[in-house]
Amino acid sequence: MCGINGVVGLKNISEVLFQGIRNLEYRGYDSCGVALMNKSNLMVQKNTGGVEEFFRKGNILATKGKIGIAHTRWATHGTVTRDNTHPFTSCDGAFALVHNGIISNYRFLRDGLIGEGHVFRSETDTEVIPHLLEKYYKKHKSVEKALVKTLNILEGTFAIAMISTHHPDQIFCARRESPLMLGIGDELKFVGSDFNAFIDYTKNAIIMEDDEYAILSRDSYVVKNFLTQEEIVKPITKIEWDSETAKKSGYPHYMLKEIYEQPQTINTALELDSNLMNEVVDMIDVSDKAYFVGVGSTFYVAKFSEYLFSSLTDSFIPAVSSDEFALLAKVDSKSLVLTLSQSGETFDTISALKFAKSKGAMTAAVVNVMGSSISRLVDKVILQGSGPEICVISTKAAFAQMIILTILALKLSLKRKKIKRREYDSSITALRELPEVIQNILNERSGFIHRIANNYSKVKNWLYLGRGIYYPVALESALKMKEVAYVHAEGMPGGFLKHGTLAMIDQDVNSIVFIPPRSDKKLYESTIHSVEEIRARSGFVLGVHFDEGSKNRDLFSEEIILPNVKPIVAPFVQLVIGQLLAYFTAISLKRNVDKPRSLAKSVTVG
Repeated sequence: MCGINGVVGLKNISEVLFQGIRNLEYRGYDSCGVALMNKSNLMVQKNTGGVEEFFRKGNILATKGKIGIAHTRWATHGTVTRDNTHPFTSCDGAFALVHNGIISNYRFLRDGLIGEGHVFRSETDTEVIPHLLEKYYKKHKSVEKALVKTLNILEGTFAIAMISTHHPDQIFCARRESPLMLGIGDELKFVGSDFNAFIDYTKNAIIMEDDEYAILSRDSYVVKNFLTQEEIVKPITKIEWDSETAKKSGYPHYMLKEIYEQPQTINTALELDSNLMNEVVDMIDVSDKAYFVGVGSTFYVAKFSEYLFSSLTDSFIPAVSSDEFALLAKVDSKSLVLTLSQSGETFDTISALKFAKSKGAMTAAVVNVMGSSISRLVDKVILQGSGPEICVISTKAAFAQMIILTILALKLSLKRKKIKRREYDSSITALRELPEVIQNILNERSGFIHRIANNYSKVKNWLYLGRGIYYPVALESALKMKEVAYVHAEGMPGGFLKHGTLAMIDQDVNSIVFIPPRSDKKLYESTIHSVEEIRARSGFVLGVHFDEGSKNRDLFSEEIILPNVKPIVAPFVQLVIGQLLAYFTAISLKRNVDKPRSLAKSVTVG
């Protein structure tokens, strides 16, 4: 949640601060605020609304300063109001601070501070921190000592950045279980929630670990452990992404750009280190029990993988939602927990991993962000290399993870001699041909899908149905419709219809059915039977199928006909259709596509 940015330099940094916090807006966009230091004068401005609106209305770029911090918020504690917007200041106005995370003991701390005469102006947990800094500065006459004392009494999770009139040329920052990193430029130093805060200015990053704090000035920086106060020598990480990759490149929305980037993500996945992939396959092979773990879209990736491994390797590897993992899983030293996260910072997935590691389990992950918490927590990590995904709605990152899990399943199947080498090679060839198939669909059929989405954009209720591996495709496609278009969409297995859901079929409930190729005979026939059940009750069915010569066209109220492909890649083609339907429905309804209401990209709080 929330985005933190801080900059210190030799000249005015207002524009640099603006660019960085705008790049982080996908992390939250309820409100925005800045604190700028001009010599020893501290200026704080904040308000509800997006970054550009805030900077424009507040005339922030006209404010001079050589050091500053900024924040864009996704509300957790306190409603979306100006008073609840970061930064927060101390009573004496000497400290300004921004925070991401949750301070779990803030009520106790707040009550104590109020008893000592401190005045609070917000409903947030964050506001206790600058008041604690003020309190301990008066005692120790040192900003660093006040910071260390404060950090050691805070409970919960936090990434913070702070500036003070007592040291008007330095930024102080710290983290515990919430992402934070430093950007090291020649004339500028940065702190940010992720690389996007400073990627326009430097590719040199320092990834901070839990229980570390840093002090930045224009020409120096130091990192220390706040439990021991020992200085830590940190390696420089080179960022592989570039700022142009994170820009829209002429597309009207990042979501559409990222859907169109999916052919390239397939190619990238196919070129990942084969030895590393084999090592993860070996971990699965030797484990007594294994689990696929994710939450949100990555849970549906995990569910997709559950079906995939069952069919290809004869192994049942259950998919478990990260937030339920500790309540369900039985793990020990012979277990493997394979987690999935685009950001690598997902709070629930990190919690699941820590639980697994406490039981001695082997751990692995597929993530999209190098240096992220999950990538450093697991025994083996596959960095998927999908490039930055700016839209809050995940498309290409989740898609790439499904491709990677397909490759792992094929490798394990070959290792266990469930398929022959020629079958493996044929499947890999189908994956290599998939980018062209998807590119052709994007180029040639987007207009048709746009028309269908526009025609039915006023429908209030959708059932998304699929059988077998098309069930998780239906789940993920329904989630896209909910997330970006705010339309009620329920994904379920086709077989559920006759066990209660058929009672819902009427003129107010439409259905989308994801139908496999005819070559997958048994699954095809059972899915068509689900269509017939709906049509027998005069229900609307949008059929998404591969059957260009179909004699069943009278079954569908509307249809999207896809080019014939091999069964191994057919679900991916269906998934792209689900993404496009959600995107074009959102466009027709004039939704904020890249920044859906109430959502944030990286869910770093529980």
